[in-house]
Amino acid sequence: MTSPSPAPKLPAAAPAPLWGVLLIVVVLGLDQATKYWVLNHLNLLTVGKIEISSIFDLTMVWNYGVSFGALKAHADWQRWGLVAMSGIIATVFAVWLFRAQRRQTFIALALVIGGAIGNLIDRVRFGAVADFLDFSGFFFPWVFNVADAAITIGAILLAIDMLINPEDTPQSKQNSGSKSESEPPAA
Repeated sequence: MTSPSPAPKLPAAAPAPLWGVLLIVVVLGLDQATKYWVLNHLNLLTVGKIEISSIFDLTMVWNYGVSFGALKAHADWQRWGLVAMSGIIATVFAVWLFRAQRRQTFIALALVIGGAIGNLIDRVRFGAVADFLDFSGFFFPWVFNVADAAITIGAILLAIDMLINPEDTPQSKQNSGSKSESEPPAA
């Protein structure tokens, strides 16, 4: 009689940063695919606006600034300054992503990184960001894109995460390694 063979080992769950990188790729892919579709297949550059419903339209807008058109970059040096700023933010958040301990944190960071890279690509290619999702019929005055939505959702999730878990923010982790002022110095 033979002994039962051991159960096959299941692959270990992918670490959080890997899922974060996958989410970055998904956000970036959706953002760039929708922009390609709008610019090349719907020809929104020529048409300008396609009415879909009473609350939603596709409206072509070139955003030369950052969120909601702030910090407009009309000069070439301003454009490249925004490219550098986006790259720095994405890099800092990527480092944070690989140190994140909670699912909500790495999801939030991945959304922001994916969106930032998507808009960075536009700024490099076109000198501005292609925005086209228009909910002005819903009393929302800004036209945006998939990357903007990901950045906004990620920022909201990150703010909620930091409010719920203030002891786990990067600042508190940095301070947790140092001795408190109430502890006597080592002799």
